[in-house]
Amino acid sequence: MELKCLYVGQRSATVLLEDGGLYETRRPVCLWLNGQLIERATTVVHSLFDLAPDTEYCLRTDEGAELRFTTEKEAYTLNVRRFGAVGDGVHDDTAAIQAAILCCPEKSRVLIPNGRYLVSPLFLKSHLRLEIAKDAVLLMGTERSALPILPGRIERTDENGELYLGSWEGNPLDMYAALFTGVEVEDVVIYGLGTADGQASKENWWKNPKKREGAWRGRLLFLCRCRNVIVQGLHFQNSPAWNLHPYFSQRLSFYNITVTAPADSPNTDGFDPESCRDVTLMGARFSLGDDCIALKAGKLFMGRELKMPCEDVLIAHCLMENGHGGMTVGSEMSGGVRNVTVSKCLMRNTDRGLRIKTRRGRGKDGVIDNILFEDVRMESVQAPCTVNAMYFCDPDGHSQAVQNREAQPVDEGTPKIGSIVFRRVEAMDCGACAAYFLGLPEQPVEEFRMEDVTFRFAPDAKPMRAIMADGVEPCQGRGIIVSNVKRLVCHGVTLIGHAGETLETEQVEQLEWRD
Repeated sequence: MELKCLYVGQRSATVLLEDGGLYETRRPVCLWLNGQLIERATTVVHSLFDLAPDTEYCLRTDEGAELRFTTEKEAYTLNVRRFGAVGDGVHDDTAAIQAAILCCPEKSRVLIPNGRYLVSPLFLKSHLRLEIAKDAVLLMGTERSALPILPGRIERTDENGELYLGSWEGNPLDMYAALFTGVEVEDVVIYGLGTADGQASKENWWKNPKKREGAWRGRLLFLCRCRNVIVQGLHFQNSPAWNLHPYFSQRLSFYNITVTAPADSPNTDGFDPESCRDVTLMGARFSLGDDCIALKAGKLFMGRELKMPCEDVLIAHCLMENGHGGMTVGSEMSGGVRNVTVSKCLMRNTDRGLRIKTRRGRGKDGVIDNILFEDVRMESVQAPCTVNAMYFCDPDGHSQAVQNREAQPVDEGTPKIGSIVFRRVEAMDCGACAAYFLGLPEQPVEEFRMEDVTFRFAPDAKPMRAIMADGVEPCQGRGIIVSNVKRLVCHGVTLIGHAGETLETEQVEQLEWRD
């Protein structure tokens, strides 16, 4: 076993227990801290809490792997109870907790101890350490009239530019503030074993979800133009809409988080970085009602106006169970998505594994490129790999402008898909198909490469529509279906239990198949 340090803070740390496991270790690992047995770890990415600040530690496994680290210094602890927080789930504790946040000096922490805290959105500040302790639950109020709104666009006084705050599905629109809202803050750590609960249900936020009431539904975490933010250990549940939404931010790290929502909850994506750079997500678990992870870069206006892609993203040792897509790109990606690695993850019971969605009109800056899936295992994933350049979203999604199968002129609205690689992927109990690629005839996918990949099909799978495009019917047990791709490379690809042909191609310029 190899023991690596991923993060060390004032009172917590995250380590990597590499023993060949994906999300879980191959067996429980006994951990000794400064000579004392503290716990049996079962996840490859594992976080330690309740550490003392400015203290040297030696972490050792039962196999003899050893790691030494020193926690950061801490000046003060500001317990929100001393600021008037009650924690009974009835009293509104927003003012008390917000006061503690605003009063917290650098190199100090705000502590939310065990209890149930009813709150409105809390606004973060730079150089903050915020701990939500074990058995502490933050309950976001559901009364819209009591919640602040983030305007989508505010014009400069001199009319030379705009300020963008609120967002809804890739557009700058008014939205309710998130439970944790950060605007242009840096050096922030939110950590602990506590829970952030949006309290959404079909009686409030999930009732008439496509209808705007006052403003669009909020999130549990929204980071707008933030830098150097770390989120560690927390459980996020029942968000009004997307759970975690970093927006035009950079240098972000998320460790050991859990994100849950009912399977029928609308728009409850787990993790949606939009036009962000240098993002790390490790050891996360998702089970929800929409895409587990969705990388975005604006629908139309924001992508074209700011031209900021979502790039340099690492997703590793995560568990995606239940949801529409394990890892999705788009469909709001007019600024482009590139340099993405999904490694050593487990996907279970999601409709799709890798899901790429775009369409005509997303624009020439909407380039998806250098997407790597490697060392991933999928279990009961209906369509392990899908790419759809004719996704029928938006009011005109079913129009001929979007769905026409004949080549159209390449113009300012034509998106592009570059390189996509599937390497050392094992998909068990597939249902609909192994892979379904539908590129644009006028701008085919540059390259789709599959290396050392195995697909095993479930004999009792139900038919499912692999991609959301007109003319694509539900299917069951089909192989690899590829249309409009310049170069298709398949090395060591095995299909077991499928019906019909292994490979179905149309308009593939170069095919390289090697067993």
